Amino acid sequence: MAMKPKTHNGNGNSSDNNSGGGSSSSPSPPPSPSPPLRSSVSQCRRRVRSKAQSQLLKDSFGGGILFRRNLRYLVLLPLLYLSGLLMCVGGPFSALVGWPTTPGAVYRSHDMFRKFWPRIHSDNSSVLELSSVWKNKRRVKEQKPCPNSTASPRFESSGPSGYLIVEANGGLNQQRSAICNAVAVAGLLNAILVIPRFDFHNVWRDPRSPDQAWSANSSGILDGSSEFRDIYDEDHFIATLEGYVKVVKEVPEELMLKYENNITNVPSFHVQAWASVSYYLGEVYPVLQQQGIIRIAPFANRLAMNVPPHIQFLRCLTNYEALRFSAPISTLAKKLVNRMIEKSSRTGRKYVSVHLRFEEDMVAFSCCVYDGGEAEKIEMDSVREKGWRGKFKRKDRIILPGLNRINGKCPLSPLEVGMMLRGMGFANDTSIYLASGKIYRAERHLVPLLKMFPHLHTKESLATPDELAPFVGYSSRLAALDYTVCLFSEAFVTTQGGNFPHFLMGHRRFLYGGHAKTIIPDKRRLVVLLQDMGLSWKDFKDQMKEMLNESDRKGMMVPRVRKFNRKTSVYTHPLPECGFVQAWCRFANFDCTRNSSFHVISFAFYVEILIYSVVLDLYGAEA
Repeated sequence: MAMKPKTHNGNGNSSDNNSGGGSSSSPSPPPSPSPPLRSSVSQCRRRVRSKAQSQLLKDSFGGGILFRRNLRYLVLLPLLYLSGLLMCVGGPFSALVGWPTTPGAVYRSHDMFRKFWPRIHSDNSSVLELSSVWKNKRRVKEQKPCPNSTASPRFESSGPSGYLIVEANGGLNQQRSAICNAVAVAGLLNAILVIPRFDFHNVWRDPRSPDQAWSANSSGILDGSSEFRDIYDEDHFIATLEGYVKVVKEVPEELMLKYENNITNVPSFHVQAWASVSYYLGEVYPVLQQQGIIRIAPFANRLAMNVPPHIQFLRCLTNYEALRFSAPISTLAKKLVNRMIEKSSRTGRKYVSVHLRFEEDMVAFSCCVYDGGEAEKIEMDSVREKGWRGKFKRKDRIILPGLNRINGKCPLSPLEVGMMLRGMGFANDTSIYLASGKIYRAERHLVPLLKMFPHLHTKESLATPDELAPFVGYSSRLAALDYTVCLFSEAFVTTQGGNFPHFLMGHRRFLYGGHAKTIIPDKRRLVVLLQDMGLSWKDFKDQMKEMLNESDRKGMMVPRVRKFNRKTSVYTHPLPECGFVQAWCRFANFDCTRNSSFHVISFAFYVEILIYSVVLDLYGAEA
């Protein structure tokens, strides 16, 4: 079989001589000459260029249309956004352009009070009995705690790993949180806890007496006039935690000699907020074992909420039993509570407490506008500049008072609290305890509240000057008095949030069978109502009664899913996690209410604790 011959074209490339139809043994004629290479490339480029140009024209035309459309949106959207902000701000600008202000953006509560006052003054219908404020009697569904971590929470170890020093910063309840976390961390690391030191912020720092100065104690820590023992019962704290976490008052002198009696030489950790258990075990514990002592400062919120059950037990035990106020605070607090009860004979020896955050610095920090006009604006600008040194004048800082009010970020004024409570049905003979600092322009803002509730009391009005003198100027000690009187009120009213109401609500849930017995205003809803000049007193009352019912319902709620933040922590929602501490009190022959030094829990609730304890025993026996 003959092979097909190969021919070579002029460019030296061989090709099979195959016509595709038949074969011949004779040589094929030479191929016809092909166009030059450069010409073919040029034609190809022209074709590609023409296609690209036509496609580019199409893209440019379409892109131009899209760009013009997008440009309109880019211009329109910012204008709409700015218009919305200006409408939220309300005030002079809205009046100038004739726009209606956003409902709730402007403070008109004083106008509403003048309108409602004749009806408030004469309204004696549907008076709310304090004994029947809380209608929700549903018991919290308590989960059975793990017997391995709660019935016998004492730890077995070969010996302590070292000493833990913490510095608790902030106000009374931020320090309380730090102390509870310090005990938990000490239990986690099997460390000996040194009584926490208080590092006061300039807002909270208590004054020093003339004969006191900042001095270093044997541990080399700077001491101020307010220490742990000034606010809490130090011996009770140590005794309650005995067997769980060892607590000492000072670091041994021989150990401090190793660090030249200088606390700054002690290995120090700057722990990030909400640090996990694994961080402490992996990073802190090895250093503690090696050095024998560590220091963590500051220590507010330095432990995650999600911790093992036996560590959570330490938090509960510390907060609800180990932290008892010192004797001077407890003694005066007991007198104040008894005097409030005596002054509440008209309402079945029950009273309402209100945590009012309407101090000058709070009003200034909120950047909210009330009814003081230009004089108020000048005064608040001055307070902000003095307290925060230009923070509110930065170019990136936009102050929108109307938007703050709509979002419920403005502190309720005394007038607004009074109107809300009267609308809920509280009679004018109700005894009110006002927990507060110095009210901003009290001579003007307290007058309407006193008209609505003439039986208004404060720690200053209940205590004699001599009794109160040792506490004057000490922010944390004064807050402890307020905390105790509020704790035992029939209804507690919170107006602004913060650590104080969160801890207090949790403590009340712990004492009152899971119910916080707390009125939490829906401020976003309230500010809209208090600006509606067409609203009738009857309709306002209906809205307030709904708000009270909602507080009653939420007072018994337990978060379905624990997100382990401040609002769902064991400090605010102690049950079911801390329910076993109540049983522990009976096992250890402790009175849980000794934490507050004098309150007697109702017989019914005491029976509930006993029943819960029996269930705990049975569950442990079955396990």
